[in-house]
Amino acid sequence: MSIWRKKPIAAYHADMQKSELKRVLNRWGLTSLGIGAIIGGGIFTLTGIAAHDHAGPALALSFIIAGIGCLFASLCYAEFASVLPVEGSAYAYAYGTVGELFAWFIGWNLILEYMMGATTVAVAWSGYFNKLLHLFGIHIPEWLVNDPITYGGQSFNILAFLITWVITAILIKGIKEAASTNNIIVVLKVAVVLFVIFAGAFYVEPSNWTPFIPNEVKGADGTIHFGFGGVLTAATIVFFAYIGFDAVSTQAGEAINPKKDVPFAIIASLILCTLLYIAVSLVLTGMVPYNQLDLKAPVASAFSGAGITWAVYLITIAATAGLMSVMLVMMLGQTRIFLGMSKDGLLPKGLFGSLHPRFKTPYKSTLLVGFIISIVSALTPIDRISEMCSMGTLLAFAMVCIAVLILRIKQPNLDRPYKTPWIYLVAPLGAGFNLFLMSQVRINTWYAFIIWGSLGVLVYFLYSRKHSHLHPVK
Repeated sequence: MSIWRKKPIAAYHADMQKSELKRVLNRWGLTSLGIGAIIGGGIFTLTGIAAHDHAGPALALSFIIAGIGCLFASLCYAEFASVLPVEGSAYAYAYGTVGELFAWFIGWNLILEYMMGATTVAVAWSGYFNKLLHLFGIHIPEWLVNDPITYGGQSFNILAFLITWVITAILIKGIKEAASTNNIIVVLKVAVVLFVIFAGAFYVEPSNWTPFIPNEVKGADGTIHFGFGGVLTAATIVFFAYIGFDAVSTQAGEAINPKKDVPFAIIASLILCTLLYIAVSLVLTGMVPYNQLDLKAPVASAFSGAGITWAVYLITIAATAGLMSVMLVMMLGQTRIFLGMSKDGLLPKGLFGSLHPRFKTPYKSTLLVGFIISIVSALTPIDRISEMCSMGTLLAFAMVCIAVLILRIKQPNLDRPYKTPWIYLVAPLGAGFNLFLMSQVRINTWYAFIIWGSLGVLVYFLYSRKHSHLHPVK
């Protein structure tokens, strides 16, 4: 009856044996999914704000700091993925170590990361695709590319609505088709990021890197700009460009060799993207003085300023395609978490655990997720949902770091194909880093987060606790 009851590790292995999901993903397919989730609009937009207002040329240090913080969490995710290679991600890890209510709360808040993350990306995709159309002289009426709040009247973001249903159709068709689509997009956007690095390097003026860390300035509102404090502030901003590496862990049920390949893909995708981010930030701040970077489209404007106007088309196309793959992996991750929760009885299995007879995908929950995202993205401004997405992510990262340490202490002899190195240092640092970033979020977002969490606890006691497979039958 306890809300802290745990799902036995043996039960997870039994679930794996009974799974009807198709195991078609190798380590490189999983790594591609990780890269697809990480590299998106963040690298093409956040770099401008972070460098212009907070870090200056030291933006590269901000990416290193944020990358190290994410690396701590990724090492903890990797150990869990090798012990429990199931599709529930942080929810499943917590259920086997800390307890049911704790696991439910993480699963509930992962909705903020994946579903709200995909919603945010759908709105961002609409903006980028609209810019792309403008480059070719095509103009859609403003009331069809904005939400009612932004537009200030009756409107419907038709582009965000339509792209959601395109991704939904791909996901229902099957994991192999989704992975193939993602691979094509990943090749395109990595190629463009490499183009930005190598082509931009020829236009770098080393004098733009001096001083590398500008002198600290304190704003009227107390915000620290530049100096090392500004570098830390920028790290909290660019951290959100890393969101998505954990989505690899939700695909364990479709991995050919999950115990080895999922940990590899989590760490490999994060390290590769961190190196690309550092290189891009150095090139950008070298091409253009940091205080002249465009806030909305820093990469495109830097190349435009250097006279490479045709590159603007290439970069805008890559950003548009890149956001599609982020959205695909986010929606994929959400449906697999719902699938894991429904297997445990915490969500209705008829809706969230039902697999398509032919495609072997959770098609009902995919349709539900697609419907919600399409409507919310068409009617809601991006800034209202992006911070809530970050809160859910940060909480999940922190809790996984804590849970892996608990499992290591309580079950030291458990078979661990991958072990987090220096666990007693890495896990506390990972948890502390992500909790610190949560403390930097605006107070209004905290209020919304508390309301959302309270609603989740209510749902648990009204439905999930009674329907849990661990609940005793009277």
